[in-house]
Amino acid sequence: MKIDIITLFPKMFSGPFDESIIKRAQEKGLVEIEIRNLRDWAVDKRGTVDDRPFGGGPGMVIKPQPVFDAVESLKSKSKKQKAKIILLTPQGQPFNQQTAQHLSKSDHLILICGHYEGVDERVREHLVDEEISIGDYVLTGGELPAMVVTDAIVRLIPGVLEKPEAIKQESFSPLLEAPQYTRPENFKGWKVPEVLLSGNHQEIAKWRKEQALKRTKERRPDLLK
Repeated sequence: MKIDIITLFPKMFSGPFDESIIKRAQEKGLVEIEIRNLRDWAVDKRGTVDDRPFGGGPGMVIKPQPVFDAVESLKSKSKKQKAKIILLTPQGQPFNQQTAQHLSKSDHLILICGHYEGVDERVREHLVDEEISIGDYVLTGGELPAMVVTDAIVRLIPGVLEKPEAIKQESFSPLLEAPQYTRPENFKGWKVPEVLLSGNHQEIAKWRKEQALKRTKERRPDLLK
């Protein structure tokens, strides 16, 4: 998989993808992540990519020209069949595990980080395939959401995780994850459930399923609908 991230602030990405699982995935050649500076597609020497909104209002709006040019340039360089264009915005569809699983099957993703007062509406209408939000709150830009989405997607690519069967037991697959314990067995008087110490894998699996269902009912009953 190839992931291109278009941003006004490429330095924000210096580090997050150079550690842990995502670093190993890149070293294995399972994913290629490139950070693209939107100003590289500006048409003036100042690197202008934004302007005041028509009709008045606060802030600045990202112009359509550099975004369209950036996407077309990245699509033309890609050896993959088809790129999926995604805009990170508070107005997008809520990001969840099902969306991550769907996107993890893509060959090429181009993530556009919104900023300021957003992007020109013609980017939404005529360029992007999907709009994604990571929650009902507003951030300073789409950079952090792009990191979140990338992390969630990359770990689902076949071969990235050393124990891929663990994905089936994670939260939202489809229930919240059951409680987990490790040593010591007794910590400040709080003991590990006996069933987890029994060695009876059938009973342990049954307990985990029951606990996952119980936790989901208590915390996220909407997932059971």
